[in-house]
Amino acid sequence: MNPTPDATATPDHIAVSDRWAAHNYHPLPIVLTHAEGAWATGQDGRRYLDFVAGYSALNFGHRHPEIVAAAKDQLDRLTLTGRSFHNDQFGLFCRELAELTGTETVLPANTGAEAVESAVKVARKWAYQVKGVPDGAAEIIVAGANFHGRTTTMVSISTDRTARNEFGPFTPGFTVVPFGDIDALRAAVNPNTAAILLEPIQGEAGVVVPAKGYLADVRQLCDDTGTLFLADEVQCGLARTGTTLALDHEGVRADLYALGKSLGGGLMPVSAVVGRADVLGALKPGEHGSTFGGNPLACAVGRAVVRLLATGEFQERSRELGTYLHSRLGELEGVTEVRGRGLWAGVQIAEGRTTGVNVSEALAGRGLLCKENQGHLRVAPPLVITREEIDFGVDAIADVLG
Repeated sequence: MNPTPDATATPDHIAVSDRWAAHNYHPLPIVLTHAEGAWATGQDGRRYLDFVAGYSALNFGHRHPEIVAAAKDQLDRLTLTGRSFHNDQFGLFCRELAELTGTETVLPANTGAEAVESAVKVARKWAYQVKGVPDGAAEIIVAGANFHGRTTTMVSISTDRTARNEFGPFTPGFTVVPFGDIDALRAAVNPNTAAILLEPIQGEAGVVVPAKGYLADVRQLCDDTGTLFLADEVQCGLARTGTTLALDHEGVRADLYALGKSLGGGLMPVSAVVGRADVLGALKPGEHGSTFGGNPLACAVGRAVVRLLATGEFQERSRELGTYLHSRLGELEGVTEVRGRGLWAGVQIAEGRTTGVNVSEALAGRGLLCKENQGHLRVAPPLVITREEIDFGVDAIADVLG
C-alpha cells in the first residue's frame, strides 16, 4: 500500500514539476499559490506585482469577483452538454459577444489557437463555395514574425525556428510576407488567395505596431481582390490596447476575428471566431465542431467578461494608464524604445545591458513578475492596475537596468 501523504509536509513543487512534467517551458523558480487583482502570492508568502497577466488572459486581474461569481453560480447548475443539445447560456453569450464586437455571428471554441485554426478552415470553405477557388488550391497569406499558436498548422506558418524545429512536415497553402509591407502583400495576392491573416499588433515579435495606414491598406486590398481579412486578436483584443478591438484604433473592420485569452476571464479557456454571417455561414452541421466549445460554464464566464467590457471602463483604463506606463518606461536609462498601445509595451533594452531571463529573475527578486521576449521585456499588467502599482513596477525595472 502507498503511504498516506503527510498533510503537514510542504512539497518541493518545482522538483515535482521537473520530474513529472514535460519540459516545454522554463518558468522562473517561483511557486505561486494565491492571487487577487494585480498581485500574486508565492508559496513563501512573498507578494509579486503581475506585469505578465497571463499574456493578456488576465486582463481583468486575478479572480475578478464578478467573473468568479458567474462561474460559481454556473458550477451549481450545469457545466457541459456538448453541442448535441441547447443550453440557457450559449445563445445569450453569442448574442452579447456579437453586440460587443459589432459583428454578426459567433463560433465558440476553447483556445486561441483553436479559434485561429477555425478561422482558417472557414476562410478556405468560403473560398471554395463563394470565391470559386478550385478545391484544394486555397491560399492564405500571413506575416513573418507572427504568433498564432502552437498547433501543427500554426507552427507551419511561423518564422520562429524554435517553434518549427523538427515538427515538420508542415501544412501547405500559406505564403509568408514581411509584416507591415503592403507592397509585398499586393504582390502575393492571386486568384486563389482566400484570406490575409494578421495580428493587428504582433505580440511575440515585440509588441510591434504597424505604420499608420497599413491596416487600412490591407482592408482595401482585401476589398479590391475579394479576399477575406482575418484578424488574430487573441492577445491584443478585448481592451488590452485601449479599444475593444485593436483594429478599432485604425477604424478598420476584419471579416473574421479570432478572440481568446481574456475572454475566459482568467478562469478557463474560452475563445471564439466572430464576424460576418455569410462567411461563418459556409459551415454546415457536421463539418466543424468542438466538444467543449460553447459549454455552459464557458459561456457564463464569457458573458461576465462581456458585461465588464460593455461599460467601457477597462478600455478607458487601458488608454489612460497606458499613456502613463509608456511615458514612464520611455524615461528609463538603458531603454532604447518602447512600443505598443494601451497597457501593453515592448521595452527594448540597450545592447550590453543585462537582458532576458537575467532581467526577469532580478525583477522577481524585487517583487515584480515580468518576462523577457525576443531580447526585450514585454510589459502587460492586468487592466485593474493602479497608477501607484505602475510606479512600483517601473521603479523595479529602473533599479534592475540601472
